[in-house]
Amino acid sequence: MRRLPVYFLLDTSGSMYGEPIQALNNALSGMVNTLRSDAQALDSLWISIITFDREVKEIVPLTELVSFQLPEITCPQSGPTNTGAGLDFVIQKVKKDVLKGSPTQKGDWKPLLFVFTDGKPSDIQLYREKTPEIKNLNFGAVVGCAAGHMANDEILKELTDNVVHLDSADSSTLKQFFKWVSETIEQGNKSQGTGEGVTLPPPPSEITVVI
Repeated sequence: MRRLPVYFLLDTSGSMYGEPIQALNNALSGMVNTLRSDAQALDSLWISIITFDREVKEIVPLTELVSFQLPEITCPQSGPTNTGAGLDFVIQKVKKDVLKGSPTQKGDWKPLLFVFTDGKPSDIQLYREKTPEIKNLNFGAVVGCAAGHMANDEILKELTDNVVHLDSADSSTLKQFFKWVSETIEQGNKSQGTGEGVTLPPPPSEITVVI
């Protein structure tokens, strides 16, 4: 079975400390449970969780959904938002993880990338160096999510045309967002076999699509 690799690059900088990080953990857990009820996702979905604050950490390497275990994600009380370093890490991982097709084997489906942040990059120069590299990696879709009033939609638009804005990083909003993410992944699973790009499903009212 061909794999659908899905990468989550999650902001765990100081501004996520407290209720937001708790809400993020709960929402991710709900998303994984939702995906597990989809037979096709169980067959093909592989998930990687990478976090960025002062450091970049691979919380879960690319793992098939069946055996995926979500550890509790924590964040420091303060510190920078090194989004560029996070993108650089994703680039290295995708180059290493994703199987390319050859005459003897079918490669993986085009990977999906979800970038979640409640701020703007502290390493803006590195971020701008890495955005073209992300675009060259041939993702099925890259979705940027800006949560809360400190998040910068325009900087995410430099990375991808698919940017959504959440008014806050509270529990109910994040739950709705990750429910939409699970629908996007399921959509990606179904559409990739047709050879078409991934079309994002319409988001719920809590999510604003940034044009």
